[in-house]
Amino acid sequence: MLVLFETPAGFALFKVLDEGKLSKVEDLWKEFSTSESARKVVKLKAFSKFENTAEALSAATLLIDSKPSKGLRKFLRAHCDGETLAVADSKLGNAIKEKLQIECVHNNAVMELMRGVRSQLSELIAGLAVQDLAPMSLGLSHSLSRYKLKFSPDKVDTMIIQAIGLLDDLDKELNTYAMRVREWYGWHFPELSKIVQDNILYAKAVKMMGNRANAADLDFSEILPEEVEAELKEAAVISMGTEVSDLDLLNIKELCDQVLSLSEYRAQLYDYIKSRMNTIAPNLTALVGELVGARLIAHGGSLLNLAKQPGSTVQILGAEKALFRALKTKHATPKYGLIFHASLVDEGMPAEADGVEEPEAEEAMKREKKKKKEHLAENVEANDEDVGEKKKKKRKHAETVEEEPEVPSKKKEKKKKKKIDD
Repeated sequence: MLVLFETPAGFALFKVLDEGKLSKVEDLWKEFSTSESARKVVKLKAFSKFENTAEALSAATLLIDSKPSKGLRKFLRAHCDGETLAVADSKLGNAIKEKLQIECVHNNAVMELMRGVRSQLSELIAGLAVQDLAPMSLGLSHSLSRYKLKFSPDKVDTMIIQAIGLLDDLDKELNTYAMRVREWYGWHFPELSKIVQDNILYAKAVKMMGNRANAADLDFSEILPEEVEAELKEAAVISMGTEVSDLDLLNIKELCDQVLSLSEYRAQLYDYIKSRMNTIAPNLTALVGELVGARLIAHGGSLLNLAKQPGSTVQILGAEKALFRALKTKHATPKYGLIFHASLVDEGMPAEADGVEEPEAEEAMKREKKKKKEHLAENVEANDEDVGEKKKKKRKHAETVEEEPEVPSKKKEKKKKKKIDD
């Protein structure tokens, strides 16, 4: 039996001298207590040294995925003819057996053997000192960590998840501040709340006007329509609100500045999410929109997790509380979640809304599953990003066909004529 052992310096093959000792797994560690006893159990047969750090990194990344590198395959072909190979990873053993037809073994005895070899590695491999092995291990660890951080697909999803979470928090904060402005300024000019419904326009009007007595001399045409401006100026003259001090108005204006600042940042954040979603998940964005798509990714944990979920699960994402409450009380479970807010579902008639969600969810996830695999290989998905648009066009065409009036056939016209004649 041969033992395949991976080191930062290269691949080592050890010959097991006494296979009978592998039967006593509990006592195997005692055989590696000293270098002399270790040499009686295993002996180095061959060693394949890495030429540089790049080769070591390439081999290590393939081993993480349980795949043998080209150099390892060549090394095993040269030295494992007719031998059984002990490996530390069962998946790697299956890959070696499939590609090289070498019988591989992975069990508790092999793992104990690996631990023993690791403890006496510098003694078993001539010319590989501990002081040489330590910097090799450190360099390979840094390179491997850098590679993982650089090519981790989850990192792209994390940006979307954090951004959509911040957008939801901003919406809540913005709504709280806007309601506070209305309540605060309402003591001075209560009629303005009914005249200007939009929170942002309300904050702009309050900031420009200050005291309601100034309304008649100001031009609101840049922020308000002409008829709304006229109504505001008329209401300011006959307002029933109380008088407030200049200090109160100063604090109200500062709060308006906060509302407008948050509103501008929210618009920038929305543009960022829209841009990232069109890059990362163009098919999902085309089908359900950037906000719904981003919330689905956030609820799923990542784009890959979302792609793995069936349409029935995606359909109720976002309605978990209602689902568990319904299961607990044994009532009807909810049919809709976040995907119900998608424009594609809103465009459907109420009668067909129940049926449109699950097929479209399944279709979106199938597209994204394919896209996710190709995105890892330099984002080839960009060539297929019009799939969502095609789906929309097909649906609009189907709706147009359904709306066309039925053309009466000649047989029906003849029957009508006969009835009239009778």
